[in-house]
Amino acid sequence: MSIPKTQKAVVFETNGGPLEYRDIPVPVPKANEILINIKYSGVCHTDLHAWKGDWPLPTKLPLVGGHEGAGVVVAMGENVKGWKIGDYAGIKWLNGSCMSCEFCQQTDEPNCPEADLSGYTHDGSFQQYATADAVQAARIPAGTDLAHVAPILCAGVTVYKALKTADRKAGDWICISGAGGGLGSLAIQYARAMGFRVAAIDGGEEKGEFCKSLGAEAYIDFTKEKDLVAAVQKATDGGPHAAINVSVSEKAIAQSCEYTRSTGSVVLVGLPAGAKVVTPVFDSVVKSLSIKGSYVGNRADTQRAIDMYTRGLIKCPIQIVGLSELPEVYKLMEEGKILGRYVVDSSK
Repeated sequence: MSIPKTQKAVVFETNGGPLEYRDIPVPVPKANEILINIKYSGVCHTDLHAWKGDWPLPTKLPLVGGHEGAGVVVAMGENVKGWKIGDYAGIKWLNGSCMSCEFCQQTDEPNCPEADLSGYTHDGSFQQYATADAVQAARIPAGTDLAHVAPILCAGVTVYKALKTADRKAGDWICISGAGGGLGSLAIQYARAMGFRVAAIDGGEEKGEFCKSLGAEAYIDFTKEKDLVAAVQKATDGGPHAAINVSVSEKAIAQSCEYTRSTGSVVLVGLPAGAKVVTPVFDSVVKSLSIKGSYVGNRADTQRAIDMYTRGLIKCPIQIVGLSELPEVYKLMEEGKILGRYVVDSSK
């Protein structure tokens, strides 16, 4: 398979600086890496934070963002086993980990202190060719629609892991805050596939219809409700058994601690820069509330999330644009105008 020396990519030299669509060299895979010809890449809100540099973990600079890349293996390092040229593979947020620390040994490799992160500390998938550690790269079944599976590699895995972290049983109410966005739209579907009843929170009638079309049993419009907490508790027969916070609103997180019923779980997923969890200790103790953080999933979570997609349980509502149009997608994310998930086609 012929591999070019240069490729198209979207690069920024400084945090918050211009997002430049330009030619850069094609990377050469290290001994432990595979080289993937990226066909499609999902656009995540994390990419916006990486560009702005507003998280406490600094990015590498210059940087190619992106961590939901789906494509085809075109080259391999000399130590790689278990892959072959032509395999479908995915670039995830976790590009590589040490595999020897206590977290990696316990299958918590996303928590590895030496974790290498796609589109953050490692050039990511907003380019035509990208590298990934062969151990951590996602295995995608042959024949899979690469455009639609791309968002599963971060958004799908992340919400699947969050629902596992909630530790609830089938038939319980799950409330998803920020349900109309890229993460939320997948969270609704994974929750339904796992047997939960879903209440969705977002703003506007368009998002309400969208959430219901994906399987939400109840929709609460925060732009119309004067008492959101009461509205959620009414819609869920006394409050959800768990709240999944994929929104980036500090107020929404605080409200989730209020409306979740006693012995319930509040799961934190979205990462608003500088935000804090603010909730009365007295109420949290009396309600026996569990407040949990949920990061991205491990390799097994990734394969389960992909499997649920390939079995037709999950549909990815996406809009495809060219890689050259990525700066406009960032603008839409900043303005909160994303419905579902944007996917960029690396050939355009």
